[in-house]
This record gives sequence, structure tokens and C-alpha cells, in this order.
Amino acid sequence: MADTSLPARSSVLAPSTGEVVVGLLGAAVVSIAVNALIALVAGKIIPAGADRKGLALAEYAPATVIGILLGTLGWYLVRRFVADPRRVLRVLVPVVVVLSWIPDLGIMAGGATLVNSLALILMHLVVAAATVPTLSRVLPLKAR
Repeated sequence: MADTSLPARSSVLAPSTGEVVVGLLGAAVVSIAVNALIALVAGKIIPAGADRKGLALAEYAPATVIGILLGTLGWYLVRRFVADPRRVLRVLVPVVVVLSWIPDLGIMAGGATLVNSLALILMHLVVAAATVPTLSRVLPLKAR
């Protein structure tokens, strides 16, 4: 599989706190903006009066930021303590994203629609798609 990641800084150079913060803020802004569009579209599709969960800005914006911060912590720990972080993250990232869908699917049992659940699943994919390339740039992994 071809490596399509952005060029990373040298793994010898430690990223500055400012670089990490700006990168994570950028990932958060992009994720929240795209998730707002997803919530808007889902809101138009979900029938009036149907239960809506997690589609309000006050619900998904903080969850987005928390997800980015937890993902960053996981990335940092793997990067710091694992001999082959690329191999571990190739498995860990998709597994964590799929596990994050459990509550999204579970809300249907509480009365939310399939569209609501699918919108939340898509939001998790957006956060991962914005965060992983950012982390590979600001917290690069060891060269093999």
C-alpha cells in the first residue's frame, strides 16, 4: 500500500508545543465545520418530532475536541513506548474508530433514527480523517 501521508518533520526534532497546539486546533476546526454540515444534512432528513441525539453543536463540538485530545494522548503513548508505532497505529486507529461507533448504533435502541446514527458514525470518521494526518505531521513517528 502506498504511503499517502504528508511529509513529516524529522523524528530527531521534537515538535514545539505551539506546532502541536496549532495542528490540533486546525484538526478541531475542520472536524467541527464538517460535522456541522453533517448535522445540518441529517437534520433535514430526520422527520420532524423524531428523537435527535448528538446532532446539536453543543453536543458534538465538545465531543469532537475530547476525541481529538484522547486520540492525541493515545498517539503520544504509542509513539513513546512502542517499538514499531506505525504497525501498532495501523491496527489501533481503525479499531478505536469502529469501537467509537458502538454508542452511535446504540442510540437507535433509545429511539433515534438510522440517519441519526449514521450521521454520528460519519462524524467519527471525519474526526479521525482530520486528526491522524495532523498527528503524523506534528508528532511524527520514528523512521523505520
